[in-house]
Amino acid sequence: MDVIAATEILARSSMQTNVGWIGYIIIGGIAGFIAGKIVKGSGSGILMNVVIGVVGALLGGFILSFFLDTASGGWWFTLFTAVLGSVILLWIVGKFQQSRA
Repeated sequence: MDVIAATEILARSSMQTNVGWIGYIIIGGIAGFIAGKIVKGSGSGILMNVVIGVVGALLGGFILSFFLDTASGGWWFTLFTAVLGSVILLWIVGKFQQSRA
C-alpha cells in the first residue's frame, strides 16, 4: 500500500460529527439501551448503557468512516452508527465471555 494512500484513508476515518459531547452522552444512552435489547434482550443499567453507547459510537464511526462521510451526519445518523457499533461491541464481549466459561 502506498504511504499517501494510507494517510488518505486515515484522514478520512475521523470520528467527528456535528453532534457535541452532550449529544454523544444522550445518543450513547439511547444506543446502549437499544443495543442491549437487540443483543441480550435487556438493558445494562443507565451508566453502562451510556458507556456501551459512546464506545459503540466511536467504534461504529470508525468502521463506517471508511465507507461513508461520517463527519456530515446528524443526530439520526449518529444514533444509527452508535447502535451499530454498540451491537458489534456487545457481540464481541459476549463471544469473549462465552470462551471463558
